[in-house]
Amino acid sequence: MSTAEPITYKPGGAQLKAFMRDDRFFRGIRGPIGSGKSVACAMEIFRRAGQQAPGPDGIRRTRCAVIRNTNPQLKTTTIKTWLSWFPEEIFGRFMWSPPYTHHIRQGDIDLEVIFLALDKPEDIKKLLSLELTFCWINEAREVAKTIVDACTSRVRRFPSMKDGGPTWSGVWADTNSPEEDHWWPVMSGETPLPPHIPPEQALMLVKPDNWSFYTQPPGMNEVLDSDGLVTGYVQNPKAENGQHLDPKYYPELITGKTRSWIDVYILNKLGAVMDGRPVYASFNKAAHIAREPIPISPDLELLIGMDFGLTPAAIFAQRTPRGRWLFLRELVVTDMGAVRFAQAIKFMIATDFPDHLNRVRLWGDPAGDQRAQTDETTPFQIMRQAGLMVMSAPTNDPIIRVEAVTGVMERLVDGMPGFLVDPSCTVYIAGLEGGYHYRKLQVSGAGERYDTSPDKNRYSHVHDAGQYVCCGAGEARQVMTGGKQAKIHRVQRRWDVFDRKSRKARSDNGRYL
Repeated sequence: MSTAEPITYKPGGAQLKAFMRDDRFFRGIRGPIGSGKSVACAMEIFRRAGQQAPGPDGIRRTRCAVIRNTNPQLKTTTIKTWLSWFPEEIFGRFMWSPPYTHHIRQGDIDLEVIFLALDKPEDIKKLLSLELTFCWINEAREVAKTIVDACTSRVRRFPSMKDGGPTWSGVWADTNSPEEDHWWPVMSGETPLPPHIPPEQALMLVKPDNWSFYTQPPGMNEVLDSDGLVTGYVQNPKAENGQHLDPKYYPELITGKTRSWIDVYILNKLGAVMDGRPVYASFNKAAHIAREPIPISPDLELLIGMDFGLTPAAIFAQRTPRGRWLFLRELVVTDMGAVRFAQAIKFMIATDFPDHLNRVRLWGDPAGDQRAQTDETTPFQIMRQAGLMVMSAPTNDPIIRVEAVTGVMERLVDGMPGFLVDPSCTVYIAGLEGGYHYRKLQVSGAGERYDTSPDKNRYSHVHDAGQYVCCGAGEARQVMTGGKQAKIHRVQRRWDVFDRKSRKARSDNGRYL
């Protein structure tokens, strides 16, 4: 019997080494581009195949599935990486008909590697019919937690127990940095569980004892000035896999890239890569994001903006008499109807703003006062039945709404920015940094063109809410009157947001509170 083809490989860093030495059932490694994580995961397949105990006939049989979210990415990245280390001329023919398969027979190793793109329902069914020894999930940030759970249910099934069973079985995954509310950082303990997650889903995000996560150092380090602003980047001497990279790799890679792209792909920071033109060109992170929690003033009203739908959102703010806006909290949820959303708002008011129960004003999307064809109850009516006397924002014109917030953002009040956001408003901040943007249009010719309205995405709902509260509190009037200072409306009658008897309380403009 011939011996297996020798492969020379050495992990290029402490995190890679610890990752490969780990025998836990699930292992994940997160790192920047060029950190060697995908190669380590590919090598892990062959290494674990060699550790499999021989069956009764002396053959070490294993079967592995390699998962990627789409077929183009599977072919151009994952399979390309695999074949660069396990070429066909040495390790046997690669079958390019779906499901893509590489059956390697080297010495006493009999390894079957099946590559699957899970972008179609029938592909997921294929996964659920497999009996595997282990599984590699490539670029896990693009894979849902339900797919990970499906992978964990298909391993430990090959070889069969009558042939000795698997010596080791499990799942490993690699990824670039995902967003903060992705299952990866929640399970690894890097970010808290999002408050809107239902209890039954929250159980899926509790890290089992036999799961482990590894985070590689960034490829480069930021250079900061005395004010904490990023002025440039330098090579990180602790970056992994550096011995296999050209010294100019990272410096040339960041040329022309956006800040969000560098944060995710080079600095290994949690976040989203923004593709489009930011709605708020005047936004300045150093000036507009508070470095520590903003104190809640007991002397100012609580102002709330709301956007409805199945992905509702709310923003909680205060406005000083001289026109400075302080955005204090956000509530961003998914798959939640108006009834539950109303209860969530009341709960946040009671817990975070207990001194403001009778000093709250609320504005929402004017469309929220329109009846649907299938239901005569409007979101506004549901909110009012819950004791939240929400008013319709004065306009739904996206241009006026954006200009109202832009005017606040460009305002200086006593030498301080007129727009300040509490660091707890993570989704709102991510939107300011580019998540809330004008989508780039796919057009031919020179130059770039963008949509005329902000893209509807996970960031737009809370920003719509922010626009409604600004417009409702008078900023839209300032836009429409050519920049004259808007009158600050003051409540003439105090009322309790939780007291239904106070529904008839009215503001000085005669509209329901």
